[in-house]
Amino acid sequence: MRIMLACNAGMSTSLVVSKMEEAAKQQGKDYKIWAVEQGEIEDELGNFDVVLLGPQIRHALKRVSKLVGDKGKVAVIDSVAYGTCNGAKVLEQAEKLVQGE
Repeated sequence: MRIMLACNAGMSTSLVVSKMEEAAKQQGKDYKIWAVEQGEIEDELGNFDVVLLGPQIRHALKRVSKLVGDKGKVAVIDSVAYGTCNGAKVLEQAEKLVQGE
C-alpha cells in the first residue's frame, strides 16, 4: 500500500510518517509512506492508494477529493491520533479507507 500524507508545509506530518513506518514494520507490512506539502498532491496523482490530510488543512478535503477523483482515497487524519503521533492508529485509518470501510 502507498500512503501519502499532506499538510501545510509537509513538516508536521513527517513525525507521523515515522511513527506509521514503525507501526507498519512491527506489523510486518511493507508500505510506502511519505509526506508532501498540499500543493504537491496533484504531482503525486497515481503514486498513492490513499492520501491523508493533516487536520490543519481539513478545509481542503473537498478540493483534494475532487482533484484525486477515483485515483485514490482521501480523508482527514483523526485529530487525536495526529496530535498524539499515534502511527498505528493513522495506519489503521488508511487501511480501512483502502478496504472501503
